[in-house]
Amino acid sequence: MSPNKKYLNMLGLATKAGKVVSGEFSTEKAIKEGKAYFVLVAEDASLNTKKLFTDKCSFYEVPIVICSSKEELGHAIGKAARASIAVTEASLANAIAKYFDRNDMEVVECQK
Repeated sequence: MSPNKKYLNMLGLATKAGKVVSGEFSTEKAIKEGKAYFVLVAEDASLNTKKLFTDKCSFYEVPIVICSSKEELGHAIGKAARASIAVTEASLANAIAKYFDRNDMEVVECQK
């Protein structure tokens, strides 16, 4: 695994800890309920999906990054392909966010 994909390992750890939700409905619900601390959206997700999560995360002030493929994100959490994933624990969200250049993210703070 390349150094810039180490966040996928952290996603796996967050999943084992039960601190990840995935799929459009669950991710959107976590954002609206204030439970999402960091959101990842697949690069190959539809334009509508990317816009939906970019807009929601901007409104609710949740850091978001568009990265990897649906297959990679799904594999990282031990599931089928996933277009969106939300991390629901602040310290894990910060640990994953540190792997990204702050310029890649729409909103950068992971504190709540």
